[in-house]
Amino acid sequence: MAESGRILGVDVGSKRVGLARTDLLRMFASPIGTFSPDDSFDEIVRQVMEEGPVIGIVVGWPLTPEGVPTNATTLAKKYMNRLRNKFKGIKIYTMDERYTSRQAVDILVESGVPKMKRRKKGRIDQAAAALILQHFLEARPEL
Repeated sequence: MAESGRILGVDVGSKRVGLARTDLLRMFASPIGTFSPDDSFDEIVRQVMEEGPVIGIVVGWPLTPEGVPTNATTLAKKYMNRLRNKFKGIKIYTMDERYTSRQAVDILVESGVPKMKRRKKGRIDQAAAALILQHFLEARPEL
């Protein structure tokens, strides 16, 4: 039987970080919100302390369409190192995040979110974090 607990999803950006989390059975990913990079750490601490247990954190791994790392990949790597230092007992994973922002916009459109609300970048970031996390759940059903 798999260990009980949530997994958090992170969409790292230089200005905003989208966060998502699973339910305790790890069947569904739901957006939490969008935060500044520093505030995102405070929210992850809050999730671990108040909403846990948290057994893993998935960080979106940005690549070009050809699979080549970018400047954003370096940013994600630094964020992951910070997570590893702060949360030593929690496994940190990566998940290819190519096209998740585009998919997030498509989902918001299909859900009937008005254009003005979709333009609020934070909505896309947290939806992208949920997509990254959902893709991870589908790719790693054993967790």
